[in-house]
Amino acid sequence: MRLEQLQAFLSVAQTGSFQQAAKKCGVTQSTVSRQIQGLESELGLPLLHRGAHSKLTLAGDQLLPHVRKILTEWQDATQEINDLRAGKQPELCVAAIHSVCAHYLPPVLQKFCKLYPEVQLRVTSLGSDRSLKVLQDGLVDLAIVMNNPFLTNRPEWVVDWLYNEPIQILMSAEHPLAQHELVPWVELAQFPQVMFKDGYGMQRLVQDQFKQQGLELKAVLELNTLDAFRGVIRQGEMISLLPSGALVDSQSDPTLAIRNLAAPEIANPNRQLSLTREVVMVTTQDRLLIPPIANFRRLVHDSFISNVP
Repeated sequence: MRLEQLQAFLSVAQTGSFQQAAKKCGVTQSTVSRQIQGLESELGLPLLHRGAHSKLTLAGDQLLPHVRKILTEWQDATQEINDLRAGKQPELCVAAIHSVCAHYLPPVLQKFCKLYPEVQLRVTSLGSDRSLKVLQDGLVDLAIVMNNPFLTNRPEWVVDWLYNEPIQILMSAEHPLAQHELVPWVELAQFPQVMFKDGYGMQRLVQDQFKQQGLELKAVLELNTLDAFRGVIRQGEMISLLPSGALVDSQSDPTLAIRNLAAPEIANPNRQLSLTREVVMVTTQDRLLIPPIANFRRLVHDSFISNVP
């Protein structure tokens, strides 16, 4: 069953004439006749009483409302696809890690809303793993995450590097480690750690680093908001390894201190001396064919390259 067969049948039903149906469809009368015959052959029953004025048979009467519905649905679907190609997208959904949502993304959102006032922009703050999962499930159009090649290496995904940022230590201003300019890893391991919850790339990064250096990680608390990190850490001896982008609001807080990590005492040629994380933007190849998504990607790339330290 083909669309042109259904269109031919509907045209004959509406006009009562093969000749008029042919004019309406822009084909020859013999073509309409073949399309109707093919449809009747597939269904196994005649659909029309042939004559000076073609009328529907019982089977034709049964089929007609379904044909109307199918063709209407197809017309609506093609119109939606054409609108999508033209940039008439009802909404654009983005998932991003907390520090990006708080500090780096707002200028991009302002510019996009001015360019596309008719597009509803939805931004959700999630951990990296969860952001990639909702992208994979088609719930968002783009994800801005901490890079994990094991998760981002998919053939249908387009991954754009945005920036690298150092990992630093957040502690109370009165913390014993605050006396250091560069905190040795051995001393870092003596204190209880506050970490992001499971599913956040930072948790995995910190765990891997302690394991590589043969140190025990004293993880005592898991949180998922930067406000909660600051609130807990300013109270006592708990510390946390966090990316610099997550520490912007802490820099002006007199109750908190930020320190850098010292290089590992035992050099390893395969290990970076400074601990960093890589932030990337991920979307799918098909989404980049849609103008609002492609332009949002461009705005993010341009803004992050010029504004992120």
